[in-house]
Formats: sequence, structure tokens, C-alpha cells
Amino acid sequence: MAMRAALRCLTANFSPRLPQLPSTTRLLWRSGSPRTLSTTSALSTALKFTDKHEWVRVEGGIGTVGISNYAQEALGDVVYCGLPEIGQRLEQMEEFGVLESVKAASELYSPLTGEVTEINTELAENPALVNKACYEDGWLIKMTIEKPEELDGLMDQPAYDKFIKSLEE
Repeated sequence: MAMRAALRCLTANFSPRLPQLPSTTRLLWRSGSPRTLSTTSALSTALKFTDKHEWVRVEGGIGTVGISNYAQEALGDVVYCGLPEIGQRLEQMEEFGVLESVKAASELYSPLTGEVTEINTELAENPALVNKACYEDGWLIKMTIEKPEELDGLMDQPAYDKFIKSLEE
């Protein structure tokens, strides 16, 4: 209601040609969405990367793990995801699964020490999600974080970008 009134004030002060919002129109703000201006997506700023191309995003003591865009491009079309059991305890850099593509197979390594709390069951039916949305719907596992200090040893986005450039030279 207040938004509609503010828009009417604006239109009255400028041009009568500006459209008025119909009374049934509602303007909604998505709660919880970031309100920052950045050239890097808000999602990737929270990511930490390993030198094996896994990423982790930690929220509330739970880490969501996936592979980087660089890794999924190198693999090609993913056709199978072998993931661990819920409850499996992992050490940092311990192998926990495998991704198979039309080109190759690649082991997956845990970026942190913790216990697997969830696996992405969507990948069993649709492993191509890893290629389509590796930082979103293509995540692999969620895990508890036993040693938060291990995050300090992982790369942030700018450091990972520099690491990737060094591989391409």
C-alpha cells in the first residue's frame, strides 16, 4: 500500500504518461536475498576451494560440497555420481566418491573433516545437474564441520581463479 502511494507521488511529479500500477498489483521483496552490489555472485563469494577442484560453502556448521566449474568442464558430460553413505566420517582430503563422465572418471575428495549428513539424491536420476548447475543444484554432499580452522587452508574465489590460471600456463 505504501509502495503504491509512493509510486503515485512519483508519477504525479514527473509525467502523466508514466503507468500507474493496478490496484491488484503487489510488489514483493524476497526475504533473505542479499542486498549487495558485486561483480561476483553472492553465492561464489562464500565458496572455498581445494586444489583438487572441490568447493565447500559453510552455513550454520554444515558444509555443502561440490565440484568447480573448471572441474565439470574438464570432465565433460557427467553420467554417474558415486557418493558416500549418510553418516560416513571423512577426513580432510579423504576420497569420498567418484564422478564418471563420457571422457573420464574423477575421484572426489572431502575439503574438510566431518560427517556426511546428506547426499544429493537428485544426482542418481540426473547426474548432468553437476554440469548444468555445479554451484547450485549440482552439489554432491552436505557434511558437519568438525574443524572449522581447516577453512583457512582453502582458497577463496580470487585465489582459486589465480590457481586455475597457473594450471593453464
